[in-house]
Amino acid sequence: MLSSATPLETTDRLFFGQATSSLDRQEAEHITSEALHGADDGELYLEYRESEMLSLDDGRIRMASSDTALGFGLRAVSDEATGYAHAGEITRDTLKRAAETVSAVRSGHSGESSGAPRATNQRLYSDENPLRTTDFAVRTRLLSEIDAYARGKDPRVIQVMASMAGEWQAVQIIRADGSRVADLRPLVRLNVAVVVERDGRRETGSYGTGGRFSYARVMDEAVWRAAADEALRQAVLNLDSVAAPAGEMEVVLGSGWPGILLHEAIGHGLEGDFNRKKTSAFSGLLGQRIASPGVTVVDDGTIPDRRGSLTVDDEGTPTSRTTMIEDGILIGYIQDRMNARLMGMRATGNGRRQSYAHAPMPRMTNTIMLNGQHTPEEMIGSVKRGLYAVNFSGGQVDITSGKFVFSASEAYLIEDGRVGPPVKGATLIGNGPDALTKVTMVGNDMALDAGIGTCGKQGQGVPVGVGQPTMKMAGLTVGGTGN
Repeated sequence: MLSSATPLETTDRLFFGQATSSLDRQEAEHITSEALHGADDGELYLEYRESEMLSLDDGRIRMASSDTALGFGLRAVSDEATGYAHAGEITRDTLKRAAETVSAVRSGHSGESSGAPRATNQRLYSDENPLRTTDFAVRTRLLSEIDAYARGKDPRVIQVMASMAGEWQAVQIIRADGSRVADLRPLVRLNVAVVVERDGRRETGSYGTGGRFSYARVMDEAVWRAAADEALRQAVLNLDSVAAPAGEMEVVLGSGWPGILLHEAIGHGLEGDFNRKKTSAFSGLLGQRIASPGVTVVDDGTIPDRRGSLTVDDEGTPTSRTTMIEDGILIGYIQDRMNARLMGMRATGNGRRQSYAHAPMPRMTNTIMLNGQHTPEEMIGSVKRGLYAVNFSGGQVDITSGKFVFSASEAYLIEDGRVGPPVKGATLIGNGPDALTKVTMVGNDMALDAGIGTCGKQGQGVPVGVGQPTMKMAGLTVGGTGN
């Protein structure tokens, strides 16, 4: 249910005239206006965040933490120079000191203030604080229930790890012209990992789910049982895995979470700052073919309840659905306000920051490859010998060169058009700009991930989502220990 109070009304109560602040709104607007006078852009970003983390291991609660954070970040932007100051308390004195600090960036500069972002009345998720919708004791009991359920399903289970995390973030953004925008953001996540043992061999499986909604969604019995079942399925499957083959071969990537490869190998290279500075492997390629025909990639921050979605970004710009690659042609980047202005482009609602202590930068929201025409069965049936990679556990990419390495947590051999035994230790090695040109078939089964992604960039982590249909790629290098 949405609150009857608007996000602006709720955040006004949090930030002005309460025990948490000795600052009134008129003072905040006046100091912000003075600090940003003559700058090209900037804002006052106010944040309140409640968060908690619970984890269970071997039938016992091993960790229970909670935190409340309050603070502001004040930013002034002149040309491509940024002045940023932040504080963990909201008072007239701390804001004035911050204003004195950031105003130095506009010394000798007489910019014309950028217009405020367009207004929006979209609300993509509930305003409800998930930490206050269920009792703490109920959440801890659920973790014990997950442990008992997983152990009862299979006698080979020797360890269960389960965790829940939740937060509620309230932000208000004030600009030099007095325009204001606010957002109330819930976020929850459930993770289950299971260790099984057979004849001295131990294997692990894991699964997580979450999004921008209340705890009730992940505490539903059908949801948490499905999470435990999936973690157990993966662990048991790995007991029969064989060494992954090595060499160049055809690879079929599964739908959903394997989109993390798309996010890392391609998405970061399409963020505006890397392209403005010409450090991306995709710099200067607008209008050119960078992927096979049939490959269309979007970044969509407007999908309701998704982990990577935002009603407005951390500069106050409404998020959008931005097409980056259309039928293989690079047609756009994702942008924050500063890089969009310097590149003569439109801000796409991708200005994001980890907290009030961090300046915003271009970041992905939900990065998705759209559907093609083929069925998964067609793709697998067309492979003589290759790899079917269903899930990934992690990876890394070099933005400048585009080179990437990803580890598959669930993968199978494909032999004569049929899915064969599961393999262990498979890694995919390639180059982002080259990889999408090797896509030979795109499936019709696009799926989003289960809501577990966190993206790191320049020391800042933000929640994100990924998605893709099953797709077939030719000539990828697979690292493994088998023949």
